Amino acid sequence: MPDKVILLTSSEIASIWTAYMNNSMSIQFLNYFLTTMEDSEIKEIIEKGHGISATLLTQLTDIYKKENIPLPTAFSNSDVNLNAPKLFTDSFMLTYVNHMSKAGMLGYSGFLSMCTRKDVRNLFKDALSMTSELYDESSEVLLQKGLYIRSPYIDYPKQKDFIDSKSYLSGLNPFSNKRPLNSVELSHLNMNIQTNLIGAKLSIAFAQSSPRKEVQKLMLQGKDISEKHVKIFSTTLLDNNTQSPVSADVSVTNSTAQVFSDKLIIFHQGLLTASGTGNYATAAAASQRSDLILNYQRLSLEIAQYAKDIAYLMIQNEWLEQPPGTMDVVKLAKEKKQN
Repeated sequence: MPDKVILLTSSEIASIWTAYMNNSMSIQFLNYFLTTMEDSEIKEIIEKGHGISATLLTQLTDIYKKENIPLPTAFSNSDVNLNAPKLFTDSFMLTYVNHMSKAGMLGYSGFLSMCTRKDVRNLFKDALSMTSELYDESSEVLLQKGLYIRSPYIDYPKQKDFIDSKSYLSGLNPFSNKRPLNSVELSHLNMNIQTNLIGAKLSIAFAQSSPRKEVQKLMLQGKDISEKHVKIFSTTLLDNNTQSPVSADVSVTNSTAQVFSDKLIIFHQGLLTASGTGNYATAAAASQRSDLILNYQRLSLEIAQYAKDIAYLMIQNEWLEQPPGTMDVVKLAKEKKQN
């Protein structure tokens, strides 16, 4: 059966909607980065990221038109002030693109696994390939410039081993020594420190550049949450005699001019919280020490409450665009009965 007569499934509609919203936001960031960028090597990476988002938006728009589905409002050039002074350092822009390409790879692989129609699968397969190339190239430039924050090193194992005691899973008793962290636990702690460091810096930038007090307050709350989580994860590493990852770059300038619309800022913050929740869930599932699992669970609750505050502010200002959904058949039946 040809693709043109196969309707999109709910998973495919959800995937193209989410991809459209995210790329519509990303391209506004990249437009601003290109305007304020000074380093020619980093600019090539930003241009590549911009080209990917532009290509995907065109392809996604074609699917929407083909299916006669209204395009999301999403974001436009009106959501960014390209004449604003420089808000981020070049190295942070590079780090940001590298970080978002990681999130993109996870997102596109998930979309690809949920889609069945060939044209949609091909779109996300290409998106995954392009985004993985962007991650690879941005990582290489970060390494060349000495900006890449590596995971902690550990000694190579000398032999295979098996867990022979239930105490391996413990960690909550404050009166007993916790076993050393394994490499899987270290990798997740390292990643969550890095993502929270980026989140804290973005929150600072958004707070100082937004003209609205309620947005500033919410962004500063996000900064405090990220810094608190960084401290908790870093302490866990230090207790294990392992150095936590740090960045020497200040990342944000002293500009207070508005760069992005508050709608875009809040949407971006919501995207970061959703990504953080997913990271914590994955880390908790992969960790085998009970204190780590408990930490991820309780910190996830804090993020969930913050995400609710973000959603409330978006609803209050009519910024929260509703994803496509099913019909309320009960309501439909009641309305028909009344008529």
